[in-house]
Amino acid sequence: MNNRLLQFSYKYGALIFIGLVILFFSLRNEYFFTYSNLVDILRSISILTFVAIGVTISLTVDGFDLSVGSTVSLTTVATATMMIWYELPLAVVLIVPLLIGAVVGLLNAFLIVKVRIPDLLATLAVMYIVSGIHKTYTKGYSIYNNMQFQDGTKAPGVMNPDFLWIGQGKLFGVPFPVILMILAVIGAHVFLKYTRFGRQTTMTGGNEEAARLSGVRVRRVRAWAYVASGVFAAIGGILYTARVGSGQIDAGAPMLMDAVAAVFVGYSVFGAGRPNIIGTFVGAVLTGILINGLTMLHVQYYTTDIIKGAVLVLALTVTFVHLSRRKA
Repeated sequence: MNNRLLQFSYKYGALIFIGLVILFFSLRNEYFFTYSNLVDILRSISILTFVAIGVTISLTVDGFDLSVGSTVSLTTVATATMMIWYELPLAVVLIVPLLIGAVVGLLNAFLIVKVRIPDLLATLAVMYIVSGIHKTYTKGYSIYNNMQFQDGTKAPGVMNPDFLWIGQGKLFGVPFPVILMILAVIGAHVFLKYTRFGRQTTMTGGNEEAARLSGVRVRRVRAWAYVASGVFAAIGGILYTARVGSGQIDAGAPMLMDAVAAVFVGYSVFGAGRPNIIGTFVGAVLTGILINGLTMLHVQYYTTDIIKGAVLVLALTVTFVHLSRRKA
């Protein structure tokens, strides 16, 4: 009976917990469980989900990308400056940040795959490098419409309205970032689970030596995982700029830890016990629900980290207790 209860809690505990949290906040505030507020929650986690998908892919190959937060910040200010400083076409504004994310991923891949620096150390170094680059590039200033430079002149451009629609507009009554997020979650899940290259990615993370002996080009697979992580972080940076209408130099700073928390909460979803896209999305939803509900209850913002940390500890406890018993 105890084993059955543990197995059930391991598979469905996260979903049950989300249901209980929704019930609690709904009873405490009549405006919580409404269509508009639920959509706002999904919109609020759309950027986080893109960043978390990248972290999930890096963890799938038994790595870890700490540079995603800095990549979000870099692509955010790069996107904003291309419109406000240089008045570049929208196509360039969208493509260049993606290339920047890919370059950051390639740098991570080179250090990890070629130079063989451990993942955490390599991506930590890249995190500092990227953070320094974007702050040096903007001289520590955030980017906004017609901003004034130190010499007294003003930037010639403003945010493109078509670009702002990406982060603020709606399609069929649903916020466009939410649609992008759902498509990304479905696409990444299908790719990792049902395509040949996706399965090779999972094999590489499960047992690299066995994957190599099976003919998998593990170095290439690990390299693509970090490139994908950088690109997803870049998409998060683009969406962030489109939502707030400016380039904030520290936009990605809080996203790294929230993304990591979402990924590890996802370990306990449906008993996966490993990084998976659906679990990551569930973890991001739980984060959004907690922040939204606590805000509506007027809980001080600085206490939310305590609650998020406690939820993460609970999810990890259930996960690793089950895994240790299964190995025993």
